[in-house]
Amino acid sequence: MAEILDVDLIAYEKGGASARAAVVDGVMRSLETGFVYTSHDLGEDMLDEAYAMLAQFFSMPTEDKLRAMAPGTHGQTGYTGLLVETAASSDVADWKEMLNWGRNIAEGHPLKRKYPHRYPHQVLPEEQVPGISKVLNNFHDRLLDLQRRFLRIIAVGIGCHETFFDQMTTDGTTITRAIHYPAMELAPGAGHEWASAHGDINLITALPRATKKGLMVETSDGWVDAIPPTGQAIINTGIMLEHITNGRISQGIHKVVADPDDPGERYSVVQFCHPTPWTILSPVSSCVNEGIPQRFAGVSAGDRLDQVLYEINLIEDARRLES
Repeated sequence: MAEILDVDLIAYEKGGASARAAVVDGVMRSLETGFVYTSHDLGEDMLDEAYAMLAQFFSMPTEDKLRAMAPGTHGQTGYTGLLVETAASSDVADWKEMLNWGRNIAEGHPLKRKYPHRYPHQVLPEEQVPGISKVLNNFHDRLLDLQRRFLRIIAVGIGCHETFFDQMTTDGTTITRAIHYPAMELAPGAGHEWASAHGDINLITALPRATKKGLMVETSDGWVDAIPPTGQAIINTGIMLEHITNGRISQGIHKVVADPDDPGERYSVVQFCHPTPWTILSPVSSCVNEGIPQRFAGVSAGDRLDQVLYEINLIEDARRLES
């Protein structure tokens, strides 16, 4: 039976060889579903403060939220309204609105010069919610630290050095996304879901907490609810990790649907851990052998991201679907 397992990141970092090996084994077995639950040290107070400020922002009139939009960034920072993002496999827009943010890098940085559209000036609703920038930037940094630490477990699991992902995620285009899923009874017409079935584009995604259930994972046994133990975070795999591991670790396919018995609004905050756009996504040698030939040709992370942004309807001047 496919099962999402609960592992202990802290035990991996502080335990002996046998404890570390047990965590690596648990992670690799759980990632057959594309998902795993893990302990973390983010702090509940930090999460509470961030969620309270985000709820304040999303409860504002539309005209106030629109002031936090960042035109030309293709949904990679600032506010994105309802019925815009659309799963690549769907022709019906998701019933959600979002606030995205990352970290600015130095203007003279070679990544900024080479990929200016990948590193836009970050936009947060500081005017609407004073103090939110400091809180959300701290949230972003803490969650990215957690993800980079977790990637070290995955690196060992695929036969690479523990630090394999460290350099490629330094100054990567990681973004954090706050999502408000309005009550389904407010959705226009039929066919809308909070988020249709999809896989994430990045390496891994972290979700430390949501306000209610709704996340579902596709497994070999069908769709199952993703409900982590209290105080645990969800980690799921993305398309870029699937490329690097030659499909040994598949992207975690998931959707977000309202519980018929509790269809009211839902909030979540997720972070998409991205490598630098010049990283070449090509299968590592430890995941290729005579029995498992190379499945994927090399492609830059930036080019693969652009392709998926078009597929999910976020390229502003080339919408795949019009709302």
